[in-house]
Amino acid sequence: MSDDIDVRAWLQERGADTVKHPGGTLYKHLCRVSDRLADLGHSPQVQAAGLTHAAYGTDGFDLALLFWQERDELRGLVGAEAEELVYLYGSCDRDRSWPRLAETGEVTNRFTGAMSSLKGEQLQVFVDLTAVNELDVIDKDPSILARNRTFFTELFTAWSKVASEPVAKEMRLAL
Repeated sequence: MSDDIDVRAWLQERGADTVKHPGGTLYKHLCRVSDRLADLGHSPQVQAAGLTHAAYGTDGFDLALLFWQERDELRGLVGAEAEELVYLYGSCDRDRSWPRLAETGEVTNRFTGAMSSLKGEQLQVFVDLTAVNELDVIDKDPSILARNRTFFTELFTAWSKVASEPVAKEMRLAL
């Protein structure tokens, strides 16, 4: 696994610092998500996943820095545990997964259609990463929350049951 400086350099080489995103650039967003995960007590592996969570694009942000079929490159950069979380995050079909995620732990893969079942810490870490990403976007563009308050209230209320306590608190504060 590379160190944080190498990962940040890789993101810049991939153009993340040139892509517009709420709060500036995709690069700044990725750094904020990683830093916030650190502040909330997550491991270096989860922080690395936060730093690269959009590498394969996402259901809400289609631009990919790396094709999902090239997972070995990211795995070599951030390690297997972080890459697995990045792949799970990037491949998540939000419409099919998010509404019942806290209840079922099921994540539908938007690339393959396969379903994963998450439990315990794996579910908590996935929800925490996902929530922290959304919280950063909301922080940088409050109009998103204003337009989608009912959606986020329902989502964050459900997710707070499986999120870590620090992330659940952040979700409550955002609302």
